[in-house]
Amino acid sequence: MDNADTRTSDGYRLVRLRSIDEYKAEVLRIGHAAESSQLKSTGNWSAGQIMSHLANWISYPYEGFPIRQAPFFVRWMLRFQLRKMLRSGMPRGVRIPGVKGGTVGAEDIATADAASRLLVAIDRLQSDEEAPFDSPAFGKMSHEDRILLNLRHAELHLGFLSY
Repeated sequence: MDNADTRTSDGYRLVRLRSIDEYKAEVLRIGHAAESSQLKSTGNWSAGQIMSHLANWISYPYEGFPIRQAPFFVRWMLRFQLRKMLRSGMPRGVRIPGVKGGTVGAEDIATADAASRLLVAIDRLQSDEEAPFDSPAFGKMSHEDRILLNLRHAELHLGFLSY
């Protein structure tokens, strides 16, 4: 993939997920589109990278985050933005300061494998399993807020895929 400016890239699709079930259905649609060679990516990542990234970020609260906690001032500011993000979505083109490539967990794997991993991660998110690790950006979150944040995160990245 090239290095398109993802804040303004053409072909971005607005996605709105209102539930875990809608999230799963979207992953299945993307998988079917990939199988039939109808899937297109308009950003810098492949479908496998996008879904791997989403699966990893769902898993981090259960297994531990690979990045350090953000500085107090950053966490404090982000806590004020959390409600808006949970309602309205996440902005495109944001990079985590001090992290090579701006984020983590975007392994370039086959789309079908990434979709399978993502569906397993979504099921885990939907379960009652306790998540022992707090967000390095937002701190402690309720289960409902973690679900909403993951839905908004998925909307952000799945918008770069069209079928």
